[in-house]
Amino acid sequence: MEKLELLKAYWGYSSFKGAQQQVIDNITAKRDVLCVMPTGAGKSVCYQVPALMLEGVTIVISPLISLMTDQVKSLVNMGIKAAYLNSSLSASQQALAMQRAKAGAYKIIYAAPEKLLTSDFLNMCKSINISMVAVDEAHCISHWGQDFRPDYLKIVDFIAKLNHRPIVSAFTATATPEVREDIEHILQLNNPFVITTGFDRPNLSFQVMHPKNKDTQLLSIVRSNPEECGIVYCNTRSNVEDVCQMLQEADIKALPYHAGMSMNERKQNQEAFIYDRCRVIVATNAFGMGIDKSDVAYVVHYNMPQNIEGYYQEAGRAGRDGSAAKCILLFSGKDYATNKFLIEKSIESSQLEPETAQIIVENKLRQLNAMYGYCNTADCLRGFILKYFGQPYSGYCGNCSNCTGDFVEKNITIEAQKVLSCIAKTKQRFGAKMIADILLGSKNQNIINNGFDSLSTYGLLKDNTRDEVNKIINYLIVKDYVFRTQDKFPILKLNGSSVKILKGKLKVTMRTKKTDTLNKEKVFTVSKSDEYSEEMYDYIRSVRNQLAEEANVPAYVIFSNNSLKDMCIKKPTSLSQILNVSGVGTRKAENYGLIFITAIGLYCEYEKGFYTKEELQLTPLQLKNRSGLYKEGTAVLHKQFGRGTVTLANQKSDIVKVNFEKGGEKYISTTFFGMKPLPSKSD
Repeated sequence: MEKLELLKAYWGYSSFKGAQQQVIDNITAKRDVLCVMPTGAGKSVCYQVPALMLEGVTIVISPLISLMTDQVKSLVNMGIKAAYLNSSLSASQQALAMQRAKAGAYKIIYAAPEKLLTSDFLNMCKSINISMVAVDEAHCISHWGQDFRPDYLKIVDFIAKLNHRPIVSAFTATATPEVREDIEHILQLNNPFVITTGFDRPNLSFQVMHPKNKDTQLLSIVRSNPEECGIVYCNTRSNVEDVCQMLQEADIKALPYHAGMSMNERKQNQEAFIYDRCRVIVATNAFGMGIDKSDVAYVVHYNMPQNIEGYYQEAGRAGRDGSAAKCILLFSGKDYATNKFLIEKSIESSQLEPETAQIIVENKLRQLNAMYGYCNTADCLRGFILKYFGQPYSGYCGNCSNCTGDFVEKNITIEAQKVLSCIAKTKQRFGAKMIADILLGSKNQNIINNGFDSLSTYGLLKDNTRDEVNKIINYLIVKDYVFRTQDKFPILKLNGSSVKILKGKLKVTMRTKKTDTLNKEKVFTVSKSDEYSEEMYDYIRSVRNQLAEEANVPAYVIFSNNSLKDMCIKKPTSLSQILNVSGVGTRKAENYGLIFITAIGLYCEYEKGFYTKEELQLTPLQLKNRSGLYKEGTAVLHKQFGRGTVTLANQKSDIVKVNFEKGGEKYISTTFFGMKPLPSKSD
């Protein structure tokens, strides 16, 4: 089959989106590819479609067991022959899978990087025709990346040991120019087609909050979205446990996930979230890479992450199905110090060479400073992220808290001069907290002992709140009007811009909210649609979830939320019509089509008053059996009509135009269950 035929037959889409077709065309032309494409843009399709078109087998290298499991379950559900090889399988299971691979049972094989150079895996690969090696999450190969994994360095040796060099394709969602260069160089890509499709996710709304009480703010967010699922990221295991307990005590169905839990506990909690048995997962960054749950409505970062790369990847787990979703970061000044400590601690325990360790620390601190800048900027949040990744962006997006907030441009030159003067008076030896304490006129012992209460700058900003003073200092740092060292205890120092401000040669303006809304942050809700019935959507979603539970697969493997919404809009009444629903391919139509057609028809009759809500509660099997009512002969159509003679108007896929005769009266059904009298000739 050609690429568009494959896309429709297996994925249920009539056209490719974005740069997918370009990437696929280059791969099928046997050219190496480096593709940087945002989360949710369909990277997997870019290597799965050509895998079906190429003659041999495609090996997909993936970093996480959960990613492989989800991808393979989804492929098998669509009717594509796929398998995975990783440590979750027993030795006998792996041996059987490799035996089947040698016999040509699979077109796509997912493998963990640590498996690549093992003798049994290499022997298998040498005995089959490998057309392509696809490297997913390719940023893991780079020291500059936020998630470097040493096992990824084995990929080059693995390719070199194959009988012939296959096509090599590399995919990632977040990569700075340095990381992209690293990927191309380390993987030794041969004249690759390199494409960066842009990092923007228009369906995501970004928001940074500076709440006085993070727990209160988080509860407000979760409670405002009672039917939606979300992810809450914390920076430490103890924070995960505390936040999860807080949510549970507030009667929120939440579960924790972090590396300190047993593998079995993590697996159970992850599956509970994926299978919609819990609404909220509270996790460290150990959770999520490769989790293909498409209906996450919001991602909240309870703490500031260590870098924008990681933040954008984690935030990007919201709205993967293209629906509007929110990415909210709850910031406090302590987050910077905590992250700095975690970075230094991780390097100390890494046993790296001192020179290498120093380079990595400097890079991580540079990334941390950029993340800090994001949390304190008054400019467009989307623009800040896109510029960080090297994508030009100007103006305002209209879909972030800085673009939609009620801001005013304020001249803070005098306040800035007071801050800079205080730094100078203390001989540039202290950090932001000490400077703020002096300016606020604090009477703490440290101030008194150092004699800072006698400085001319002592109490100069006492009429301001601590939060206002901190915001001014943070703004000066972010705008490079003052330099903050990267020492263990960061110190504020003056620079060239500082001198210009002190001399009155440089004016400082800052966008600030017209009113103090720190305790009145607008709580978002996921918008509802007026294009379809929310009740119908909830009903067929419950049918979908039952099917998923019976098949032991994530709900989105049956149908995505977007597919269900499209069904509610189009209300298909036949197998041919359901194939026009977005995301419904031939295999899924065959497996589940009649169940959903019947469910939609039944719901339409409920809306007309023919059925009660209790009578809607049928299992998928009951719905499927009900779809077979329409056949020649006698059948029960519904309680208002009883038994009668049924004659199909169309015995092909369009099974809904049914002639019904009872007691000399003729009726016709234009939906599954609703019968109405045929118009008389005089009509």
